[in-house]
Amino acid sequence: MTASPPPLTGFWSLANPGRFLRLADTLLPWMAAITAGLFGYGLYKGLFVAPADYQQGESMRIMYIHVPSAWMAMGVYSMMTISALGTLVWRHPLADVAQKCAAPIGAGFTVLCLITGSLWGKPTWGTWWEWDARMTSVLVLLLIYLGIIALWRAIDEPGRAGRAVAIMTLVGAVNLPIIKFSVDWWNTLHQPASVFRSGGPTIHPAMLEPLLVMGLAFGFLFGCLLMIRMQGEILNRRAERLEMARAAEVA
Repeated sequence: MTASPPPLTGFWSLANPGRFLRLADTLLPWMAAITAGLFGYGLYKGLFVAPADYQQGESMRIMYIHVPSAWMAMGVYSMMTISALGTLVWRHPLADVAQKCAAPIGAGFTVLCLITGSLWGKPTWGTWWEWDARMTSVLVLLLIYLGIIALWRAIDEPGRAGRAVAIMTLVGAVNLPIIKFSVDWWNTLHQPASVFRSGGPTIHPAMLEPLLVMGLAFGFLFGCLLMIRMQGEILNRRAERLEMARAAEVA
């Protein structure tokens, strides 16, 4: 005789797709409003209030897009790594859904990071692209994202696809510390960390404030997009299960 499972609480309470859908419906309007407000404030402060850099001039203002997109490129993959563990270790029912829905968003942030980095690099370094450690490792991150998306599409059965993608995601996570510490391990065009460092930020407070606000804006944007995509994925899987059930009844 087996004991009944404990009630769902905290993280596991979202294992119920219906409960997640109701929570997403409640949170999305508020998160969208916060996202719009953060973007408006951050862009205004960054483009019109914060001072220009004494060396790079006005071209430095692309930092308020480039740096948050780089944070999110790595942050989304970190979240996917946790979701991969949720799939393989904890068997959380929505872990593979979150991972599948996050991959295209993370790839988009990575593309934005690479494009804005090239636009910033041309006036600063005199080149659109340089095969230094940071830029190359971010390009590798994009290729990993694309590989994960391709693997999801190559396997029809969601359970098998989720497990295969989870393994690939965990293997690809080795690239995250390479991106983070590439400026310390190798001689690159990129400067060392100036915001998240043990000695505290070295960037001027007038520039730091809009940068952090933009980081929050990108984070809330990701949250909104992820919830929307997860809602669609859950409903699609429900529809597929209903079609399979109807086909079985007819057969």
